[in-house]
Amino acid sequence: MTTETKKVQLKGMTLPELKKWFSENGEKPFRGEQVFNWMYNYLIDDFEGMLNLSKPLREKLKDTTILNTLELTNTSVSSSEGTVKLLLKTGLDHLIECVIIPEEKRVTLCVSTQVGCPLDCKFCATGLMGYKRNLTAGEIFDQYAIAQRANNREITNIVYMGMGEPLLNYDATVKSLEIFAQDTTQGITLKKITVSTAGIAPRIRDLADTGLRPKLALSLHSCFEDTRTKIMPINAKYSLKENIEAIEYYIKKTNTRITYEYTMLEGINDTDRDIKALGKLCRRMPSKVNIIKFNSLEHMHPEGFSGELRPTSRDRIEEFAERLRDEDVTVLVRDTQGDEIAAACGQLAGMVIDNNG
Repeated sequence: MTTETKKVQLKGMTLPELKKWFSENGEKPFRGEQVFNWMYNYLIDDFEGMLNLSKPLREKLKDTTILNTLELTNTSVSSSEGTVKLLLKTGLDHLIECVIIPEEKRVTLCVSTQVGCPLDCKFCATGLMGYKRNLTAGEIFDQYAIAQRANNREITNIVYMGMGEPLLNYDATVKSLEIFAQDTTQGITLKKITVSTAGIAPRIRDLADTGLRPKLALSLHSCFEDTRTKIMPINAKYSLKENIEAIEYYIKKTNTRITYEYTMLEGINDTDRDIKALGKLCRRMPSKVNIIKFNSLEHMHPEGFSGELRPTSRDRIEEFAERLRDEDVTVLVRDTQGDEIAAACGQLAGMVIDNNG
């Protein structure tokens, strides 16, 4: 009895890895460069489209390798602002979501890095669904490839802010960034990519040491350790103090500016005391604050503390932002996009739960 050889997944390999793989399989290393260019620059999803490869090589690749990692299974479109949510299935039949957010001057793609999330942030639907596994670098990149093919405008920016914590899937996250960083991957540069983290301090330092220099965003939500731990249990392991020190290291190494993400929760982090503390923090280093309206988790039927959370009023959000500006803080109040299809910030998981039963 013979056992069928498992096919090799090419998408997710970096340029050096592809050149090495082709060399080890009896081909010239430059074939790896060609395949890299077809996969990551031209977003070709079929070996037949790789026109500078010989027919025998294309047949060999079909027999021994896999090119695609995800399958598009459902698309939801917000009628009000055109936000698009894609439901994607992995080869192991797990479901993930990514979101295309159109704006006047840019189109941003929000990608996922894990199936679910282990962090259990109380304002986030993904945390309520639990954690299944990490995504591969190929699965992270394929969200961009599929979204770009499905969208009628060019995607200009990517945010690693979807399902999962990117720095808990550190190796695959960095690999995907290395792929985007290559000169031949012309669609997106690292200057247009933001990695958002709930605060995994050692990995923030590691990311700084890679030399890749993507933009970094910290999911902050409170400047007080006890409040932040209640909202985000990961703070008990990696304190805000430790994360701020890691961010200062990141800024020094990369010469970039940090973004603090701040979801406004009524009576929890929207007080005058919070304004003073946030202003003081922002003056420590080059930074800006994205204020985010808390988006409903009703589609997840939350219990406990998550079920008690309420959004800060719009008037208070505007007052909060203006008083931060008086503290010399750069502030952006982000408009909610995609909430009618559960695609807004903190809402990803709804279609996954529905389709998994």
